[in-house]
Amino acid sequence: MTPPPGWYRDPSAPHAERWWDGTAWTEHQRAPEPAGHPVPGPPPVPGPPPPTAPGGGTARSRAIALTVASAVLVAAIVTGAVFLKEDGEGGSGPVTTPTPTAPTQEPAPPPSPTPSTPSTPSEPSADDPAVVEDQLNGITFPLLDGWVRPRHVSQDNVVMTTDGTYECPSGVGLCRHGMVFSRTATATDQTSPKALAEGDIADAADEAYDRDALGRRLHGGIESHRLVDSGPVAVAGRAGYFVRWRVTTADGPGGYVQSLAFQSSVGTESPVIVRFVFDAGEDGPPLTDMDRITKGIRVTGDTDPGGGVGSSVGP
Repeated sequence: MTPPPGWYRDPSAPHAERWWDGTAWTEHQRAPEPAGHPVPGPPPVPGPPPPTAPGGGTARSRAIALTVASAVLVAAIVTGAVFLKEDGEGGSGPVTTPTPTAPTQEPAPPPSPTPSTPSTPSEPSADDPAVVEDQLNGITFPLLDGWVRPRHVSQDNVVMTTDGTYECPSGVGLCRHGMVFSRTATATDQTSPKALAEGDIADAADEAYDRDALGRRLHGGIESHRLVDSGPVAVAGRAGYFVRWRVTTADGPGGYVQSLAFQSSVGTESPVIVRFVFDAGEDGPPLTDMDRITKGIRVTGDTDPGGGVGSSVGP
């Protein structure tokens, strides 16, 4: 059995950690997490055995044995009384059957009051139903109403989709009204968020509304596009940049595509590109969800309730 995907000690550099994708080591590397952060390790050591009562056996097993013995004794007394009464019928007088009394148990004392402590916000994790985690890039996304974790999705790097599917406008295959992707930008030497976003938007539009990975034109192909908005934005405390297009397709209402680029804060701090694909029309998700999801992106483990977006964008 191979270890699950995660950060582990780098076999070639013990002072660092490297990402294991479940089958092989990747090029992502980072410094070890400080004390207090969970790291993969061996299963916990079992605790000490329960105290042993005198004469062998645990105190709990002794208590259970005494309880069973008491129940058997009471049952024997009741049974004997019934037989005596049956044998006494027709005699000089009735036989009185003793009524067994249940053992009394003193009520447990109420728990002593403990001083209340102020609650603290819990860390977002993949188990939190309101958060989706991209563990490789060390970020989390808010899971808004109407969005779900990816299920039965053939595309790579999908972090969330709208709930449900529909028949694609071209009549071939099934489509979703909204999808969000998150991936590391490794196929380019560019590091500028603006250059990355502007270089990715055309590919994002083609893959979403022109041809899929199987070469099918699920929306009949792209006929035109126009720039809706673009500009700098702070993401998870880092300076980023986004480009948003409105795409017109041969079949169906078309949609909106956005490429968002920013620097990761983990490992080698490789650039991260987040793609948004929203169908246009009344069935598509509201465009405000793009902004809400962007503002809600945080570094994994960030407990700041204000989110990861700063008040200004740095250089």
